[in-house]
Amino acid sequence: MAQKISRNVKGVRRQARAADTSRRVRKARGQGRSLLGSVLAALPFSESQLHKFFTVLIFAGVLAFVVFIARVTGLADFAEDRFALVSANAGFEVHRVEVRGTKRLNEMMVYERAIGRRDLAMTRVDLEALRQELLTIPWVKDARVSRQLPDLLVVDIVEREPHAALRRDNELVLIDATGSELEAVTPDEAKEMLVIGGEGAQSQVEALASLLDAAPALRQQVAEADWIGNRRWDLTFSTGQRLSLPEGADRSAAALVAFAEADGVHRLIGGEVVAFDLRNPPSMTMRVPGRDEAREMNMGGES
Repeated sequence: MAQKISRNVKGVRRQARAADTSRRVRKARGQGRSLLGSVLAALPFSESQLHKFFTVLIFAGVLAFVVFIARVTGLADFAEDRFALVSANAGFEVHRVEVRGTKRLNEMMVYERAIGRRDLAMTRVDLEALRQELLTIPWVKDARVSRQLPDLLVVDIVEREPHAALRRDNELVLIDATGSELEAVTPDEAKEMLVIGGEGAQSQVEALASLLDAAPALRQQVAEADWIGNRRWDLTFSTGQRLSLPEGADRSAAALVAFAEADGVHRLIGGEVVAFDLRNPPSMTMRVPGRDEAREMNMGGES
């Protein structure tokens, strides 16, 4: 008796489709790897360098995540507190404060701001915050705060230099070369200093220094400088004689140089003239006590 054999046609077709799909997947993967390889080959990095870069990138990401979790949960503050406590127990806390660089500044003004850090763990001292506090003291131009382990806090001060005395509201105030106020002084304390007055004079200190530099031979003889009408200077010499200068930085400097040259020839400072007016150069008007008419001099000679 003959046996009938039935073929599983559907199974063969299914296997063929599966094999074709697998072949396509392998081809796509090969193309993907080939494309990725081409991109990597075009980069100016070696494979080992790229490997290191991605390793560092992953590590940085993990570290950032850990720090974020620590801050959110308060673990960072707890760890900082524990570290500060351990440091203090080991003797690393502020017991002494040393101030350096002060001449005219009262050191107690520095100690008052630094003393609050005593018995504080060194890791807890905010050096920059203390420095900013010190910069609010008028005499302090700059400051540096440093730790010297185990227990010393060192404060180095750079003082402002007194440049002149500002006359204001019947008092004298020391100022530096930029016009910054330092402290009030008595007339006796300001006796040997240049006295500056007039509304707005404080903002003209640097301009006045440039003006006086134009005639260095006269600089030491100028006792007072008054800013007149917010536009020009009147200078008073140590002899009490007064010189009126014109407006404008260039014109006033040129007039002062011309006066210095005339003084070198005619010995004007210390003479009988009490007031010199150079507001209309090159002519200079001179006033002599007891004379009704003023004398006039041309910077090129006398008339």
